[in-house]
Amino acid sequence: MVGDKGLLKVSSMKGIMRFEKKGKVSPRFSPIEVSRRVGEVAYELAFPPSLSGVHPVFHASMLQKYHADESHKLDYITIQLDESLYYEEDPVAIVDRLVRQLRSKMISAVKVQ
Repeated sequence: MVGDKGLLKVSSMKGIMRFEKKGKVSPRFSPIEVSRRVGEVAYELAFPPSLSGVHPVFHASMLQKYHADESHKLDYITIQLDESLYYEEDPVAIVDRLVRQLRSKMISAVKVQ
């Protein structure tokens, strides 16, 4: 597991500042690299400089293995933006049609791919 990337599971407590977040909102992290094994079930993580005040050693139960999936990454180069930061998206195919009935009107929705 040393050298791999993992996701850190932390539970925020109300009123306690944890990982630059406050309150009940659970923080979300990008994958953090495991730098070394400290004990039988403890690992030291390599945090970014913004989290330098956080103790870097965590129990193995607080870590999840990170499985890199290249399909989730977006290619920002192919998107052409105009001056007002809008882009045109051309629909490829209509996948599904749905008509919802509200109290006084009907709303039609089309799912495109």
